Amino acid sequence: MSTDGASRRVIVIGLDSAPPELVFGELLEQMPNLAHMVEHGLHGPLRSCHPPITVPAWQVMSTSASPGALGLYGFRHRKGFSYTEAWTPTSHSIRSPRIWEVIARSGKRSCLIGVPPGYPPRPLNGWSISCFLTPPNADQYTYPAELRREVEQLVGTYMFDVPFRVEDRDTLRDRLFEMTRKRFDVVRHLAATKPWDFFMLVEIGVDRLGHAFWKFFDPGHPKYVPGNPYENIADEYYGLIDERLGELLELLDDAVFLVVSDHGSKPMHGAFCINEWLRERGYLVLSCELDSVVSLEHAPVDWSKTKAWGWGGYYARIFLNVEGREPQGVIPASRYEQARAELVEELQTITDPSGRPLEVQAFRPEELYPTAIGDRPDLMVYFGDLDWRSAGTIGHGTLHLSENDTGPDDSVHSMDGIFVLFDPGQSYGDAVSDLTILDVAPTVLELMGVAVPAEMEGRSLSALARV
Repeated sequence: MSTDGASRRVIVIGLDSAPPELVFGELLEQMPNLAHMVEHGLHGPLRSCHPPITVPAWQVMSTSASPGALGLYGFRHRKGFSYTEAWTPTSHSIRSPRIWEVIARSGKRSCLIGVPPGYPPRPLNGWSISCFLTPPNADQYTYPAELRREVEQLVGTYMFDVPFRVEDRDTLRDRLFEMTRKRFDVVRHLAATKPWDFFMLVEIGVDRLGHAFWKFFDPGHPKYVPGNPYENIADEYYGLIDERLGELLELLDDAVFLVVSDHGSKPMHGAFCINEWLRERGYLVLSCELDSVVSLEHAPVDWSKTKAWGWGGYYARIFLNVEGREPQGVIPASRYEQARAELVEELQTITDPSGRPLEVQAFRPEELYPTAIGDRPDLMVYFGDLDWRSAGTIGHGTLHLSENDTGPDDSVHSMDGIFVLFDPGQSYGDAVSDLTILDVAPTVLELMGVAVPAEMEGRSLSALARV
């Protein structure tokens, strides 16, 4: 990649959860515009962060800082050393400088749509619309405030997200396509009417398609049924994305395009009940038996006897109950590392329903990242290469669930997303490898002729090519 010192406009099209196996595989035939970009640009898998989750991944991409440096380990975080209190990241949770803040120092303007966590909208040198984390009926979701009127005059009610863990797939399908059409209507309008230097969109609908419909369109899904009414929905939805991408390519023939995803996705095999397992092993103690499935927050946990507990999600977060740290800690602080090592060893014994090893990966946050600030868990645990979710609820009477414990869900996240760089004025036609999500921000800044801050952990494509 060569920029010859020139400053270019850059537009990032973020497709949340888009997997390279689909996008660069069978779906590419349904996406002629993206296929043209792949043929004449640079493309390849984009390695996500640990954990590969929407929050923190889009901010890792935007800051070139690891989740540990950001203090973001998922959608939900434990509040201090509380047993039950939690907090959710907002736009104010990010302290590291993001692409749009770096380029603003040079007077360059940005337009942002849906980059999470984007609520509440923060002032910037440009324009922004909040993300899928925006509360229902939020009074203010744009910056500047008057942009909201402009958006609603264009598309009516703006859609941040769709309820996707539902059984009514017909209504969901209609709403999903409506949301994405409206989003791209707004993207096209703002791209054509605002004097921007950097533009970034995140379309959450790609993620929702996978969670709600994967078992319908992928014959490799454990629950696929041939001849179902949604077999072609992936072709149709990605075809819509490609159609709107083509409109932007025609409109913005002077801009460099990056089409990226924060992580990939793949079929869900089931959910592993982490708290059932911890209880079975004597780590988690209840004061009475359960007669129904409940969240851990509503379970009768005897914290004075409990050594560890876990959270559900795409991966398990495990917390130890340590003397002098937690209110009713039972593990002596002097045994913390030994207790953690013993738990890691026991986690390796977990099996799938047929008795085969589940390939458990247990990470210590301080070893996974150069730095690990904030309310980090004691262990971050992946089950079966992330094929299995973590179920945090308790009372199932089994360790393995064939479904998600929080509602219908067909997919899980995977470590590789997509990367496509297309410059209308230059032809590459190359595949690239070894790219990580940390490399996107330095690459964008280099394209824009802006110096890359020394604190950024990634490297630009040019810097990688020189290695």
